[in-house]
Amino acid sequence: MDYLLKTEPSTYSFADLQREKTTVWDGVSNPAALKHLRAMKPGERVVIYHTGDEKSAVGTATVVSVDASDARNPQVKIKLGKANSKPVTLAEAKANQLFAESPLVRQGRLSVVPLTGAQYKFLTGE
Repeated sequence: MDYLLKTEPSTYSFADLQREKTTVWDGVSNPAALKHLRAMKPGERVVIYHTGDEKSAVGTATVVSVDASDARNPQVKIKLGKANSKPVTLAEAKANQLFAESPLVRQGRLSVVPLTGAQYKFLTGE
């Protein structure tokens, strides 16, 4: 499974991840988003998505480890992947049939979104 992680760039941006190389993804409170975080496995691919004014997929990361011992605050460690050569906007995703049933467009407030391989490829250009 691949995932998309949403972040407000003024809080934590892809540039912050580029500088730090790894981070623990936490602070999620939505029950559905928490379920997706707990389901993550080391090696799975992640798209980093900037919310706010940007609303675009900007880069990638990989899940390093998952500590779901505290179900209310799972700790998912991710490591830097690479920046997208061109950010993919929410409008571009909405215009693509791949995302017709995706929580990315159907549940706009969901901060952790599962992706299919085809959706990952579209959002990263890989």
